[in-house]
Amino acid sequence: MRNVGEGGSTLNRISITRSATSNSQNGSGVPFWPHVGPVLFLALIFCINFTSRIILSPLLPTVEKDLGISHSQAGLFFLLITAGYFAALLGSGFLSSRLTHKRTIIFSSAAVGIALLGISFINTLWGIRLGLLGLGLASGLYLPSAIATITSLVGSRHWGKAIAIHELAPNLAFIAAPLVSEVFLRWFSWRVVLTLLGGISVFLSLAFGRFGRGGEFPGETPASGSFRIFFREPSFWIMVILFGLGITSTMGIFAMLPLYLVIEREMDQSWVNTLVALSRVSGLGMAFVAGWASDRLGPMRTIAGSLLLTGITTVLLGIMPGLWVVVAVFLQPALAGCFFPAGFAALSEIGPASSRNVAVSLTVPIGMLLGAGAIPMFIGIMGDKGSFALGFILVGVLILTGAVLSFCLKLPSETSKRTREGQL
Repeated sequence: MRNVGEGGSTLNRISITRSATSNSQNGSGVPFWPHVGPVLFLALIFCINFTSRIILSPLLPTVEKDLGISHSQAGLFFLLITAGYFAALLGSGFLSSRLTHKRTIIFSSAAVGIALLGISFINTLWGIRLGLLGLGLASGLYLPSAIATITSLVGSRHWGKAIAIHELAPNLAFIAAPLVSEVFLRWFSWRVVLTLLGGISVFLSLAFGRFGRGGEFPGETPASGSFRIFFREPSFWIMVILFGLGITSTMGIFAMLPLYLVIEREMDQSWVNTLVALSRVSGLGMAFVAGWASDRLGPMRTIAGSLLLTGITTVLLGIMPGLWVVVAVFLQPALAGCFFPAGFAALSEIGPASSRNVAVSLTVPIGMLLGAGAIPMFIGIMGDKGSFALGFILVGVLILTGAVLSFCLKLPSETSKRTREGQL
């Protein structure tokens, strides 16, 4: 990945000498706007990839009735998707090192579509579980190659903005999933929704193969010694925990929120899906605010502020009485989405530039296993015991601990900033 880090220079050295970085990075001397199109294309693929992993959330009350399963069994669906995602992320470097990042993105999108189409035709519970595991495996191959592709196309001084555009995808998915589910459930089965998503995913894989830009270089296999580089870095392990909490605040909460509002708060399912979708609209603008804040204030401060406010609003989801809970439903996702532009920017500063895809493939899967797998199942178990609300309160307290932990991060950009401030 010589176009990402010339001469094998590390991100530590790059961040301390930022002006030198902007000259050596591929495309860093070019304005940001020519790269918006390729980044948006990747964001569209990411949107379908992400939607495929969260679409069961707004469908869950209907799926529970159709399959005759409990809340904890429904939560297990998300754990299975995440388990497959976990395994795929860990092994994505082996595939991208042989296929190139672009071909890995194409393969992942096609495989996600095939998995969704398969699940839509399966009638047995165990068959659906295996299909969801396969869906997680297919979708997990995308993200490391996408981040490596973006950071090779765009100079380091534009990473915050580029990643913020890419992070529009989860926000759009959070809006689209409940709305699409609500529209189709009026006339069709929940299986039709999966069929639609599957077809779109296959189409996008073909389109990216023909028109996509970037990623035409191999990734670095984890077997090359990259694991040892990160395992020796304390900030890497802190980022693992922080990503787990960041994913908890978005995917973990979203996964079980509709079921909580329908079952325990006794709200109408149609109204809940509309409400949850509208609550995610603010995330579109907040992604850009977070990208700007990360570039201006630094990733560490942005991460800390996001987790602090998100933890508080998550607690409010469990304790707000009556319709006041709607206020928390709107505030929580707007603040939660601010984590990821800063999180990925911070992660890109840890370890060698040539191993960015490895950093993502190590950090995100563990975070996903906790935040998008274990947490929904935990909330489901609490629901079976009669207290969804207590589950949300406990999860909110857990997220709050991340605000304190984030100040233990030692990033090159933060060190450089303090040095410059000291000189002034």
